[in-house]
Amino acid sequence: MAVPGRRNGVMDEEDDEDDVLFDDGDALADLDLDSDVPPHLRALVEAAESGNVDALRSALDNHTGSIDEPVEDGDTVLHLSCLYGYFPCVQLLLERGASLESKDEEGAIPLHDACAGGFTEIVQCMLNSAGSPDFVMQLLSATDIEGDTPLHHAARGEHLDVVKLLLAAGASPKKTNIYGKIPAELADQETEVRSILIAATASADEVSCQ
Repeated sequence: MAVPGRRNGVMDEEDDEDDVLFDDGDALADLDLDSDVPPHLRALVEAAESGNVDALRSALDNHTGSIDEPVEDGDTVLHLSCLYGYFPCVQLLLERGASLESKDEEGAIPLHDACAGGFTEIVQCMLNSAGSPDFVMQLLSATDIEGDTPLHHAARGEHLDVVKLLLAAGASPKKTNIYGKIPAELADQETEVRSILIAATASADEVSCQ
């Protein structure tokens, strides 16, 4: 999973300096992208990381390879759009046939990134795009290299609306990661997220005992 350069809207001093350097409005064009990004994919990465859906559409129109080709850290363009929370870009990529199952270097699918960021609208869109109930369950059950499901990521981030959405869609609150932790154990104590997950786990236990 790639990490956005600025978390929670916080900029450090270096960011402020960069803003001064790029006050001509052409910052994205002048930025030196990660050298690991192949030149033919840089337009896609710029568009995905800036949320410029028109630029993304143009880049896709000019892209001759697979839309699911990894662009950096194993992330596809859909991973990046989910990570940064750009709903219009996600919509466009799904319309163009981007895979919901592509995994990055950490084994995460795009849904993991959307849940980690708490982007409810994107999560709902992706589940809707899955089509069949079986495919929805396949996405909800997907695990990264630490055994975390999308619900684990949403719980860790304290994203209440996403947690509710995932549970309503059928996500299991009982699934453990490689450390033996269920989603409820990743949420902070005495939070609504934890309470809802504990209640969902208890309910699942009751059903399994019937």
